Amino acid sequence: MKLSATLTALAVAACQIAQVLAHGGVLSYDIDGTTYDGFKAYNTPVGQSSIQREWDTYNPITDPSDANLACNINGASLGAGQLSATIPAGSKVTAQWNDWPHTIGPVMVYMANCNGACTNANPSSLSWFKIDEAGLLSGNLVDGTWGQGKLVADGSTWVSTIPASLAPGEYMLRHELLSIHTSNQPQFYPECAQLKITGSGTAQPSGNFLVKFPGAYKASDPGVTIDIYSEPDQTTYTIPGPAVWQG
Repeated sequence: MKLSATLTALAVAACQIAQVLAHGGVLSYDIDGTTYDGFKAYNTPVGQSSIQREWDTYNPITDPSDANLACNINGASLGAGQLSATIPAGSKVTAQWNDWPHTIGPVMVYMANCNGACTNANPSSLSWFKIDEAGLLSGNLVDGTWGQGKLVADGSTWVSTIPASLAPGEYMLRHELLSIHTSNQPQFYPECAQLKITGSGTAQPSGNFLVKFPGAYKASDPGVTIDIYSEPDQTTYTIPGPAVWQG
């Protein structure tokens, strides 16, 4: 009986390790020389402190209409442990992912004005705007260089710049990888962190630059549900979501 229980526990552990190796998320952020640890997935939020919102699994979200698409499962505030990084507009943010295994698909970075304290905000109710993206950089869909390929080549990191003209306030920062290496099965990996932006900027995005999650993507979008192997020589790719807001 003890042997059976041990084997079961080992099997569960092996399954979790396989999931971690195959998938993942943002583990930490470097902002103006300060490193902020991310939320530790697969652990209780009790006792954790982070600028990142809770996310509970390394597994992808595969449905673009999933209610958790904004900030992953479950995207909740950490309450007393929820922190925000105070940075001036124009700063660079480096997201450190786990040892990322996928190289096919775009990288996208969004922000959303919380219109008050982000700790009290529901990510699904916010209006998001894109500040950075990289899709198919060169070559064809199968053998070309993608944004995720660049991320892997750079040590599983991604550097983005907060628009310098952005008005001060509390904002969510949302990093997302969309892996499309599996035919017609998108894999979304989003995580969110909280920022307090300072500076003298006055700009705010509006109109078509703003989207909701879920709602920004549809399964019918050409860059979401795609079989890259059916058109291996194609050299163009449409990144889903709105255009990048430059400020």
